[in-house]
Amino acid sequence: MMDIDFKEYQLSSELRGHEDDVRGICVCDNVGIATSSRDRTVRFWSLDPSDKRKYHSSKILLGHTSFVGPLAWISPNAEFPEGGLVSGGMDTMVLVWDLRSGEKVQTLQGHKLQVTGVTLDNEDIVSSSVDSTLKRWRKGKLVEFWEAHNAPIQTVIRIPSGEIVSGSSDTTIKLWKGKKCAQTFVGHTDTVRGLSVMPGVGIISASHDCTIRLWALTGQVLMEMVGHTAIVYSIDSHASGLIVSGSEDRFAKIWKDGVCVQSLEHPGCVWDAKFLENGDIVTACSDGVTRIWTVHSDKVADSLELEAYASELSQYKLSRKKVGGLKLYDLPGLEALQIPGTSAGQTKVVREGDNGVAYSWDMKEQRWDKLGEVVDGPDDGMNRPILDGIQYDYVFDVDIGDGEPTRKLPYNRSVNINVPSVNFAEVYNPYDAADKWLLKENLPFSYRQQIVEFILQNTGQKDFTLNTSFRDPYTGAIPAKPTFKHIPKKGMLIFDAAQFDGILKKIMEFNNALLSDLEKKNLSMSELETSRVAAVVKILKDTSHYHCSSFADVDISLLLKLLKTWPPAMIFPVIDILRMTILHPDGASLLLKHVENQNDVLMEMIEKVSSNPTLPANLLTGIRAVTNLFKNSSWYSWLQKHRSEILDAFSSCYSSPNKNVQLSYSTLILNYAVLLIEKKDEEGQSHVLSAALEIAEEESMEVDSKYRALVAIGTLMLEGLVKKIALDFDVGNIARVAKASKETKIAEVGADIELLAKQS
Repeated sequence: MMDIDFKEYQLSSELRGHEDDVRGICVCDNVGIATSSRDRTVRFWSLDPSDKRKYHSSKILLGHTSFVGPLAWISPNAEFPEGGLVSGGMDTMVLVWDLRSGEKVQTLQGHKLQVTGVTLDNEDIVSSSVDSTLKRWRKGKLVEFWEAHNAPIQTVIRIPSGEIVSGSSDTTIKLWKGKKCAQTFVGHTDTVRGLSVMPGVGIISASHDCTIRLWALTGQVLMEMVGHTAIVYSIDSHASGLIVSGSEDRFAKIWKDGVCVQSLEHPGCVWDAKFLENGDIVTACSDGVTRIWTVHSDKVADSLELEAYASELSQYKLSRKKVGGLKLYDLPGLEALQIPGTSAGQTKVVREGDNGVAYSWDMKEQRWDKLGEVVDGPDDGMNRPILDGIQYDYVFDVDIGDGEPTRKLPYNRSVNINVPSVNFAEVYNPYDAADKWLLKENLPFSYRQQIVEFILQNTGQKDFTLNTSFRDPYTGAIPAKPTFKHIPKKGMLIFDAAQFDGILKKIMEFNNALLSDLEKKNLSMSELETSRVAAVVKILKDTSHYHCSSFADVDISLLLKLLKTWPPAMIFPVIDILRMTILHPDGASLLLKHVENQNDVLMEMIEKVSSNPTLPANLLTGIRAVTNLFKNSSWYSWLQKHRSEILDAFSSCYSSPNKNVQLSYSTLILNYAVLLIEKKDEEGQSHVLSAALEIAEEESMEVDSKYRALVAIGTLMLEGLVKKIALDFDVGNIARVAKASKETKIAEVGADIELLAKQS
């Protein structure tokens, strides 16, 4: 419902000048607006002195060599009398600009991949990157950095209390006090793409899971806002309490008290949306235009401008409209019907106004007979309902009675006439749709005809004639095989992020400690050996040349020597180097030769890190190193051979208080499930299933760890040889508990497993 206190936004003006997508917006106090673009430029827009509702491009900042994304404003000060800007780009650069001259005054180099966020922390600049790090810059110099997430970081902001907050593709948000993570916010089920401060409350986040969340700084979710139908890229709030979001679904949505009160439609993806101090909204669109929207009647665009925009939207939607999988504008016009057909029943689809219409050739009468309009789902999927992440023409609420909860029934009407000359999108037959749904919901097929009639009645297909290619399952057809959202798992998961400088520093620190200890000095490395370790790290850092770089055999021998001889408390950085060496093709091959030709130092390492008393750092690096072996198929035989010893050695990890150890262990279990299914190893699958069930039943288990264990269980049941064993373990109860979880992905994989259990 529309709140009576809310005034609707209307278009005020358009800022045209960029030659490609406008990606970012920065509100520069009351001085102006800065925008970044895929065209590699940053533009600064000043208020037009002759028309206070319009802006003009007063400066174009050139310096980035690839598209520009995040922006931050430097308020006027002694160094920047007219203010400055900070920009980050795909070129890995952070650039600082003086607005008075329009010149680049600092180039901050250090990130390895795209810069995704920039924010000011007093006089410092903090940047985030796809390389998973946060970096702090002071007076043009890098003063500190840290690996803040185990996946690309997509956004970073500073909150009024002084902490830094980052959002990542690992689905989490982290609050940082210095380099220490003080709070992890868990709740989104996909990449966190945008963050903003909600004054006096906490922070708001935008995610690829199509939702917006409001968080207290304690990590508690205060509110979830659902309404977008695609990735939400940006989020911002205003002192009035309003929130604005920008999405790939082409809408900027305005929210009040958790309710969407208005949707601003655009002719393309909305990359960014920001409030001006007066409450107006600025949006950045993929059509290269920045737009200002206002609630102030004296700032609304004139009628001609509003009509022009409405026409632009209409033309855009028509250009995107499809019929039968083809763009409407690509279809021939009515003139195509002047050409005679070549065979009886030949079909042709032509464009008539805003529709595609099918005709059939009547050979006897030598004319084209109209079959009817081709229906391909409303508006090419725009504004269509979504269920389980998939768009449909319809999603019905079905009440089956008997005290059962209402069920969601999805249906795509698509094309209801046979036009073989056109490559149509998937056609849904209502009988087929009913069969799939009844099987998914575990409902009796006696409901079948009732469901079909319900579909026909509610989609306007009362005259539907059943195509003989669809057969009733009671007369010989096999019901459609159900599809599962999260299983089976294909491929292996690895741990490929490393803070090499920190690892090398720790190894040198330990080596110096050994040098200064008279009793252990003989265990220390020589200068030549330390240089060899540094050379190994240099090779590992250069991932772009993994295909042609190689190690000397002495490099691997040195690492294995350190594993064998150094005190247990000092080996974790060595294992970390080994973990990354395993991901290098040549490193993995050389290591395997050493393991096959000498004593199995890897099994010795596993025994060492898992022996009591265990050290969390050793346990974590040890599990991750073994998990990374799954990347290279040449290690599969070794992994299968030592499966029992490896899983037994790490079996207590599921109850570790260290969440990273839990996640690493569950990843190891999931990789083993995939491998042993491929090897058709029933005994091994049974062992892995038992370990995965143990994780799934642990109440205090971290969300991602439990999720990976459940995926392992579902994959083993679906494609492995242990479904009966799983049922004996009452996997149905585990599935029901998971299905009731507030965590979406846990609930979804629980539903997958429950369906599998019911099919037995």
